[in-house]
Amino acid sequence: MAEYTNARGNEAAEDLHELSDGEEEEEDGDEEQWQWMEEESDSRSVTCLFCDRSLRSVSAALQHCSAEHRVDLADVIRKHSLDDYGYIKMINFIRSTKCSASCLTGLPDAPLPWESEDFLRPVLQDDLLLQTDPEELCASEGSCSSGTVSHDALLHRTEAAEEALARAMDDLNKIKLLTQDLILNAETGRSGGNLGAVAELREDEDEAYFSSYGHYGIHEKMLKDKVRTESYRDFMYRNPELFRDKVVLDVGCGTGILSMFAARAGAKQVIAVDQSSIIYQAMDIVRANQLEDKITLIKGRIEDIKLPVEKVDIIISEWMGYLLLFESMLDSVLYARDLYLADGGSVYPDLCNISLAAVGDAQKHQDHIAFWDDVYGFNMACMKKAVVPEAVVEVVNADSLISEPTVIQTIDCNSVCLSELEFTSDFCLKITNSTDCTAIVGYFDIFFDKGCGNKVMFSTGPQVTKTHWKQTVFLLERPVSVQAGEELKGKITVRKHKRDPRSLLVTFELRDRKLTYGLQ
Repeated sequence: MAEYTNARGNEAAEDLHELSDGEEEEEDGDEEQWQWMEEESDSRSVTCLFCDRSLRSVSAALQHCSAEHRVDLADVIRKHSLDDYGYIKMINFIRSTKCSASCLTGLPDAPLPWESEDFLRPVLQDDLLLQTDPEELCASEGSCSSGTVSHDALLHRTEAAEEALARAMDDLNKIKLLTQDLILNAETGRSGGNLGAVAELREDEDEAYFSSYGHYGIHEKMLKDKVRTESYRDFMYRNPELFRDKVVLDVGCGTGILSMFAARAGAKQVIAVDQSSIIYQAMDIVRANQLEDKITLIKGRIEDIKLPVEKVDIIISEWMGYLLLFESMLDSVLYARDLYLADGGSVYPDLCNISLAAVGDAQKHQDHIAFWDDVYGFNMACMKKAVVPEAVVEVVNADSLISEPTVIQTIDCNSVCLSELEFTSDFCLKITNSTDCTAIVGYFDIFFDKGCGNKVMFSTGPQVTKTHWKQTVFLLERPVSVQAGEELKGKITVRKHKRDPRSLLVTFELRDRKLTYGLQ
């Protein structure tokens, strides 16, 4: 690889040399044009910002401000991180208010006195200072009097050019996605009123969420989760009578694996919907497996698009997040259910349980919580206030469980209402070991049950094969002493975070303690 890189570097150098020789006359012409423009510019004087003196150029005006008034405009621009508009407003503010030099240098960081949009209006006609790029002004500060640009200035300009190139590449990619959406709309007969790419260009609250599912790594992790993927496969392959000649909707299809299972199980038509850019790979995957005649892929949020059918017989989706409800994707499934599911149809999976159990793991508590009491000889116990409220997603050793599990909530996806996804539930954990309870662990079980001759289920608990969901652990700041045979009673409240509805807030009331955890 090093030899290849060096060889290409030599070729590039030769190409550059040939290009330079061939364009020498053109460059000479450009230099004459620039010289003419500079001469024309020099014929217009620049009035100082702080006195009535006229200077022959912007450069001379800046040097005058620095020498006579002790104001370096480049320093002011950097200090207040002024963009083009901020710089323009500053110049017009100084000219309109006749601000003194000392006033300008003594300004606080915020608020700035020129933040009003009124200062975008020029005070002087053809003010050359307003035509000066603030980035160029700062970059050329280190230039020598002969006009040679310094190394730092060149580096700054190079970095700015690279940033501009990155923005251009990003815009090009968005145009590519828009083109793909236009093609996709034509193939599926969707209404052209709300293009998926236009929705994607919006900066809305879901952008980061859907963007995360555009990365391939997360799909690889989910596909390699055999407990998850094989459960969906077994449900469909073992119950072909449910799918034969049916119309199926796959909400959040990802790579299309569930859609292809449904097609192979006998579905007449499968409509696969996903907002993330992974849908384009799903299109290729479906074609590669010769299933494009059965599977229709649509890019967009299920709430924003219109399906090519009035009703569907089955809705399948792998919507589950940590502690089942994290990410709030079930909200979208319920929307699709209420709008598109035909009478007698069903959502799969149809039943879900959330369970809790007590954990007694002194070492884990030491590693995560007690650790802060003595960090290399320093007391950092104040960190616990930040660390404890963060729920931990990890695999819990089944040997550390010190109670029987208890189900705190059961969800029937065919009948549950959106409001029921936030709930409060009493719980009672029957303790099996006399020890200290250091945490409460939460997990969920999934059932494919309705109308199934061959029922399928899987669990994400600590006692069975691990899944990519692992378990959700709520560490107690102070462990609770418990005895075998005792019933540890408490109350749990699960609700969405108001500022981030895809995140969860989980509150425990346990032995006169009230502990709130974030899952985000």
